[in-house]
Amino acid sequence: MIQFGGEVVNSRVSGQHTSTQMGSGHFSGEGFGKASYFRNLQVVDWDNSLIPLSNLRVLADHPNCYDIRGGINRVWGNYFYYGGPGKNSRCP
Repeated sequence: MIQFGGEVVNSRVSGQHTSTQMGSGHFSGEGFGKASYFRNLQVVDWDNSLIPLSNLRVLADHPNCYDIRGGINRVWGNYFYYGGPGKNSRCP
């Protein structure tokens, strides 16, 4: 199993979510030119060979604050868009 992750620390005691952005500060659905992304995801095996990922699954703990969207195509291979603005009208 391979895991990629992002973390934003919220040290405010007021109970409000931080306005710290993840990635570019844009949600994954905004796509290329706005959202941050990783593409051509591969792992190195024991023989030092590159192997494309299979069964890419994505999860966002607070999707109203930050989200992620994965996919696969012939040009980018396995990829995912991710990010978000942090505190916003849907993420108080």
